[in-house]
Amino acid sequence: MRLPLALVAVAALTAPAAAEPFRWAGQTDPNTMDPHAGNSAPVLGFLNNVYEGLVRRNQDMEIEPALATSWEPLEDGPGWRFTLREGVTFHDGAEFTAEDVVFSYERASSAEADTASWFSGVTEVTAPDDYTVVMRTEAPNPIFPDSIANWMMMDKGWSEANDVTRPNIERGNYATINTNGTGAFMVTEREPGLRTVLEPHEGWWGEADHNVTQGIFTPIENSATAVAALLSGEVDMINPVPVQDAQRIDQAEGVQLLRGIEARVMMFGFSQDKETLLASDEENPFQDPRVRQAVGHAINVPAILQTTMRGAAEPAAQLVSPAMRGYSDSLSERPAFDPERARALLAEAGYEEGFSFQLKCPNDRYINDESVCQAAVAMLAQVGLDAQLEAMPVRNYWPELRADNYDMYLLGWSPGTFDAEHPFRFLVHTPQENIGTWNFGGYSNPRVDELIPMVQAEIDEEARQGMLDEIAGIVQEDAVYLPLYVQPLLWGAAENVELTQREDNFFILRWVTVN
Repeated sequence: MRLPLALVAVAALTAPAAAEPFRWAGQTDPNTMDPHAGNSAPVLGFLNNVYEGLVRRNQDMEIEPALATSWEPLEDGPGWRFTLREGVTFHDGAEFTAEDVVFSYERASSAEADTASWFSGVTEVTAPDDYTVVMRTEAPNPIFPDSIANWMMMDKGWSEANDVTRPNIERGNYATINTNGTGAFMVTEREPGLRTVLEPHEGWWGEADHNVTQGIFTPIENSATAVAALLSGEVDMINPVPVQDAQRIDQAEGVQLLRGIEARVMMFGFSQDKETLLASDEENPFQDPRVRQAVGHAINVPAILQTTMRGAAEPAAQLVSPAMRGYSDSLSERPAFDPERARALLAEAGYEEGFSFQLKCPNDRYINDESVCQAAVAMLAQVGLDAQLEAMPVRNYWPELRADNYDMYLLGWSPGTFDAEHPFRFLVHTPQENIGTWNFGGYSNPRVDELIPMVQAEIDEEARQGMLDEIAGIVQEDAVYLPLYVQPLLWGAAENVELTQREDNFFILRWVTVN
């Protein structure tokens, strides 16, 4: 799928000049440099510049060779054989071989990794020789190569020498700050929360399409400060552009606005496996699907899109957008804004007087995230639901969700495979060691758990879509999540910069040219 030309910034000048350091700013600093410790867009997007996988996505989001030059299904059972690229070196000069792939699988699929769900159907990974890797799966999986596009390879020797054979999400370790990938850029300076410096990897195996001599990333949480930095020339690019400033940047001299639609669906999630509410220590009403449905009817999503999001976003009814493979066309209607229906459902569930609960949201992760939550609080109050909002930086937010310190929460999800199976596997399957790892609410449905591996193994597209439709129908009927909208893509850049804006919101430095 080729992105519209409007999404790719094209400079008016001709031949590229010698580049100065390229400086860009984002709202969120990656909370780790460990490619197996963070399954989030800020981490994976940044580290795609440093580490590499067997396959990767190109500018049009299509899968192409990376550290593997080819792959094919096995003939003696379900699985895949990957032929590795020869002559690849890590940033420290060590040779990349199949041994590193086997090690990276063991590390990324371990209980300590945030990426374990990617390998839920893998039974064995072996290396017949230095440049061949065999990955066996429980059942045929036609989209398996797509599912590992963000699985990044680490050097076994380096990891053992620095005692990082397993990731440490909670406390961190040497790999949290330091890197040793095979990618086009290497980290030369890392100050968490302040700045990270990248420089070209001179020994990279690929063809450099950029003229960046140094990339300097600075997290800027305050959106007004980020806009001012772009307009003053302090930085060459910001992501995101606040929706309220999009028109201003679009009309300003010397800068350009890049618009698009991200693959990410924003949604509210609910605590469903806790017996009591965090806010009041009373019984948990969110265990009743009628209460969750009531929340859906109480929140006026069109009003949020018109006011808070300034018309830049599109409403969502499912965990994926209509552009994703496996979207269920028959389930495209989202809950109508209907306060009377919401009150009736609450009364039917035994909560006619409403109740108080804790709503947790990040304030620096998604576009206008705190403002969206504030709007929802006011709307919920109209039906007797007292949402006590606690907004916080994302570096504190994820630990709170993992510790079950919430009653309701805001989440954005971008499917790494661009397929509807992806959020079902992570967000809806009963939480286990290597699947359902982002199902913070603890939702569990035996039929959904039965269908997900069947979807993964099904080759017939019609049969596969039928199973996806069934899962989507269950999820929608049970109001497991409340989808809100598809997040827009709004980037701002200096007019002399060429870059690519992908639907996954990953910023790839090797596609940057400064004229």
